[in-house]
Amino acid sequence: MTTTTSRQHSAGKTVESWENAYTRFETPEQEVAKFQQRLKKLGAVAWPKDARIVEIFCGRGNGLNALERLGFVHLEGIDLSARLLSLYRGRAIVQACDCRSLPFPDQSRDVLIVQGGLHHLPSIPESLEEVLREVHRVLKDGGRFMIVEPWLTPFLKFVHFVTERPLARKASGKIDALATMIENERETYEQWLGQPQVITALVRKYFTPLQESFAWGKWSFLGVPLR
Repeated sequence: MTTTTSRQHSAGKTVESWENAYTRFETPEQEVAKFQQRLKKLGAVAWPKDARIVEIFCGRGNGLNALERLGFVHLEGIDLSARLLSLYRGRAIVQACDCRSLPFPDQSRDVLIVQGGLHHLPSIPESLEEVLREVHRVLKDGGRFMIVEPWLTPFLKFVHFVTERPLARKASGKIDALATMIENERETYEQWLGQPQVITALVRKYFTPLQESFAWGKWSFLGVPLR
């Protein structure tokens, strides 16, 4: 096996391990309920039901299911993993592609959403700016961009402490799944958590915040594109 092939095989095993842990972390119904709560908190119930909404880094599509349950009808999902997309069951149009190059015309969508995908990007700030530039390009004037990502609050520090305890992992499948995900994404995860000022400044370069909070290990942001 060549060095290149070995690296590709190793990367593939890491992705598979992360995806398996992700599907163990919570049931689809639990994830849908979580996403519905987030959407309501950030004001999604007031969005027009015919809004054209895209969830990027949509994974197995439970964010799309949450949007569908809230009554939205024009839904699309983008993710790099064809395997996770194959788990989606719903009416949204989903396709596998890189979120740094979105397959949509300029100013053609009303809302773009990302829940837990930006911290997987390979480089900060370079890859993040590529995604933000694409989201900005695709959103209509006055459109909405919603972000929910991990943030190093005191609560998340406590969660990290717990996931590093072998007994906690043995006692809880959920804790073990989270610990496995962190292990498999450690490089990008720590890169993300270690640059909060760079990240928020870059987002504000493209979007004006309407609503924002840093609590319970999450950064929640809703903004409109700067023109």
